[in-house]
Amino acid sequence: MKHLITIIGPTAIGKTALSIQLAQHYNCEIISCDSRQFFKEMTIGTAVPNNEELKAAKHHFIQNKSIFENYTVGDYEKEALSKINELFQTNDYVILIGGSGLYVDAVLKGFDAFPDIDPSVRATIQSQYETDGIIYLQNQLKTLDPVYYEKINNENPQTLLNPQRMMRFVEVCVGTEKPYSSFLNQQKNNRNFNPILIGLEAERAIIYDRINLRVDIMIQQGLVEEAQNLHPHKSLNALQTVGYRELFSHFDGEWDLPFAIEEIKKNTRRFSKRQLTWFKRKENTQWFDYSSDIKKIIKYIDSKIT
Repeated sequence: MKHLITIIGPTAIGKTALSIQLAQHYNCEIISCDSRQFFKEMTIGTAVPNNEELKAAKHHFIQNKSIFENYTVGDYEKEALSKINELFQTNDYVILIGGSGLYVDAVLKGFDAFPDIDPSVRATIQSQYETDGIIYLQNQLKTLDPVYYEKINNENPQTLLNPQRMMRFVEVCVGTEKPYSSFLNQQKNNRNFNPILIGLEAERAIIYDRINLRVDIMIQQGLVEEAQNLHPHKSLNALQTVGYRELFSHFDGEWDLPFAIEEIKKNTRRFSKRQLTWFKRKENTQWFDYSSDIKKIIKYIDSKIT
């Protein structure tokens, strides 16, 4: 039996450090499932593992794409499963480390199957979006699939500002004449591995302190300069993310720098709360305090190996 040891939890909780310890213990490699860390142009603001961490254990899907590529969760599912199966040829263990709940679910359960949509539908929606902006997509989804709109609004409202995701939702509704949500939670493909889910958590005050410290360190490492270089491409989907979006507002003259930095901290804290909400719904997850002894976690993993 092959085992996919999956580490989940909010940002800045210590998933990278734990994944490296476990990879070294089980002599295996790491698959990153953080959608922000795929892009090679984004280093500081996405907290990619540093050189020492990358040397300590072999990582995959770290800065392997460009922000100029159209890379979807479906693309990731295919590529990640291919790499996982390749690694299983020589090892019974692979580590999956994820802060992006949708991408974790795609690997563990499979991506929901949708009918093919006539490309002209997407072209029409794209044209309308370019004319009327994100509010057009929001209103369309609210009208065509109010159930899914409310689900997003309650659980992950930032998605309502993501034009690529929103256009996909709307094109499915228009192209199939059925709600997007009607295609969700279908029978998924079986996986040929045993998932062992490890969740890291901490008291909210501790998580928030770790986030605030991480943002301060990012600023010291040159996040402002990194975002400045990316500012000309601010409309790209990959850059619609916390840490960059706030600095783009600063460069556009909307906010001064101290306020933008505080907004990064605030929005990252909100993001971590949404991450925990998503991950806490996952069944068969064993949660550990972020400061737990590694031996305790290894003991649990060994108990789940069949």
